[in-house]
Amino acid sequence: MRISGVDGVPGGWVVCVLSGSGRTREVTWTVVPDAASVLAATAGCDAVGIDIPLSVPAGAQRREAEILASARLGRARSSLFPTPPAPVLDAGSYDEACAAAQAVTGKKISLQTWYIVGKIREFQQVRLPSSVVEAHPELTFRTMAPSRAFAAKKTARGAGQRVAALSEWVPSAASLGDLPTAARLDDVLDALACAWTAERVAHGTAELLGPGTDALGRSTAIAV
Repeated sequence: MRISGVDGVPGGWVVCVLSGSGRTREVTWTVVPDAASVLAATAGCDAVGIDIPLSVPAGAQRREAEILASARLGRARSSLFPTPPAPVLDAGSYDEACAAAQAVTGKKISLQTWYIVGKIREFQQVRLPSSVVEAHPELTFRTMAPSRAFAAKKTARGAGQRVAALSEWVPSAASLGDLPTAARLDDVLDALACAWTAERVAHGTAELLGPGTDALGRSTAIAV
């Protein structure tokens, strides 16, 4: 089996590809510049989990997948930014994006959401194979280790907790032994979490929150 997890980094995406099965599987890492390069790097994978909205609402209503995911995240729901409506993707500045969002939803978008608009736009402009799914690392970690009270991911305690959770699935020393210099630790841990979800998708055991299709025929679900 070959699966992949993908997370955004400054200037691109960090991609981990896991080949084989069990604790002897091989893990390789790359950092690529754009969505097209992500699809090239993960070609042939049985499933690919990506931490970015792959479906964009056309109107004011928030995606059902995000509502369900927020409820499960509880106190960590702030890690899930509302996906902006489609008109926001055409904005060239934060002010334009806020105006576009306000015209549709009555509310401006946050700066944090604006920072990922470009990455959302990238994946709206490529054709996605059916093997690619949307994943959310914080939801994945809490599904992977439901009894653990995770600290913030950018803290030493939070990073250690996430490494410990992942180590139940793939050896941490092997998976983190050759990381690309362009990636940050929290990003690579998130990418591995997305790969965990991808494996569940490949086995047919993943849960799909908010199933359905959007105007582009894409799945509206977040996999976990």
